[in-house]
Amino acid sequence: MEPVALLSDWQFVFSNWQFLLLGTVVTILLTLSSLSLGFALGFPAGAIEVYGDGWLASGVSTAGVILRGTPIVVLIVLFFFALPIPRLGTVPVIDMQMNAFIAATLALGLRSAAYQGQVFRGSIQSIASGQMEAARSIGMTKLQAIRHVIFPQAVRRSLPGFQNEFTIVLKDTSVAFAIGLAELLTRGERLYLQPGRDTAVIEVIIVISAIYFILTFTTNRALDALARQYAIPGGNE
Repeated sequence: MEPVALLSDWQFVFSNWQFLLLGTVVTILLTLSSLSLGFALGFPAGAIEVYGDGWLASGVSTAGVILRGTPIVVLIVLFFFALPIPRLGTVPVIDMQMNAFIAATLALGLRSAAYQGQVFRGSIQSIASGQMEAARSIGMTKLQAIRHVIFPQAVRRSLPGFQNEFTIVLKDTSVAFAIGLAELLTRGERLYLQPGRDTAVIEVIIVISAIYFILTFTTNRALDALARQYAIPGGNE
């Protein structure tokens, strides 16, 4: 009888593929929104740490240390319950609560910004200082030099580090489970908590792990190709 029960559990999981697919969509949306926020704040943070001085550079550095040192589950729960995020209802079809999504995006995005800031700081520092001096010598302001000379090179050099950060953020979206956001792990739990389906826990976890692996593997291969395509010839010079 055991093989029959095992087969029944697998059939149950695969018969709910659309339910898990919707959770995968939420996971992807949360990953993209968090990485976008992290990128928007991470590059300025990295540039400030390299070219800034005084209280601004010190403040950015301190904020980064705090964000990197705080567990992501603490940030998500804190943002969800402490910030005055308005209740914007639920997105139909994917059953996504907007206030939970915003809280998770802020927590993951700010923490990602702290890490991306260090990635960009390293890529900026790898660019010869003479390029900034040359840009300033032809009349560019510091901001113009960063935008037109430093930024394009720094982004291309940061792709390997960004690939690692993408993987981390993708897997960390599962922590949004703590605030009930209907991402992949939350939906998986809802499956095996159905009456009489507690025997399907292992099968659900295996399928969810496989989905995370597929997302991570395909994205890493795509970013590898992108890094090779946009590698700077003589980039170590």
